[in-house]
Amino acid sequence: MEVERLTEQGLVTIGHEEMADLRDTKVLLRAHGEPPQTYELAEANNIDIIDATCPVVLALQRRIKKQFDANPDAQIVIFGKKGHAEVLGLVGQTNQKAIVIEKFDEVDKLDFTRDIYLYSQTTKSLDEFHRIIDYCQQHISPQASFKSFDTICRQVANRIDNIRAFASQHDLVLFVSGKKSSNGKVLYNQCLSVNANCHHIERASEIDMAWLDGVETVGICGATSTPKWLMEECRQKIESI
Repeated sequence: MEVERLTEQGLVTIGHEEMADLRDTKVLLRAHGEPPQTYELAEANNIDIIDATCPVVLALQRRIKKQFDANPDAQIVIFGKKGHAEVLGLVGQTNQKAIVIEKFDEVDKLDFTRDIYLYSQTTKSLDEFHRIIDYCQQHISPQASFKSFDTICRQVANRIDNIRAFASQHDLVLFVSGKKSSNGKVLYNQCLSVNANCHHIERASEIDMAWLDGVETVGICGATSTPKWLMEECRQKIESI
């Protein structure tokens, strides 16, 4: 929804294939970050990069690259969503050698006789990450080493207790975010865990008036990336009834 708003103001969104054809222009990199190849391409094509990579993601990229350079034979494992923009940027720091696991059930694909360095996409679930850590600690071979690095963004993790408390205080909760947002899914599920009357919506037009029957209080919240104007739009629709 925010991209739509910016597109109306002249933003042009491109992928890697389109970028390869660009010369002598400016390109903004979004918050999720990019692999080293993107920067190399920009330099070769005289593209001026405006780097809007989140500083937390940028620090994680550097950390993974440093670890890979120091021990390229170890298993660098990233707990994250395959194909996600941030994860692609992280895997790119390891010459595509990092192993990505999306959920706890995939942890048994690791080789516990070899060194394992475990990182997390910044917006994944802290609880599931700790389950993976516990499993690795229990199964790692005495001849191998295991190290984990809590790289989950506290802008997401620190909101969990507050958003659960918020959701429990209202008869109805509207969680506003893109359906593909990773941190949106984490935070919405936290709301749902304490209040079954929660609805994940992307925009005000999705609000079903039947949801309001018998409801006295409505709470509106969203993902870390949800723009305030979008939540205000939902508030205004409810207030207009």
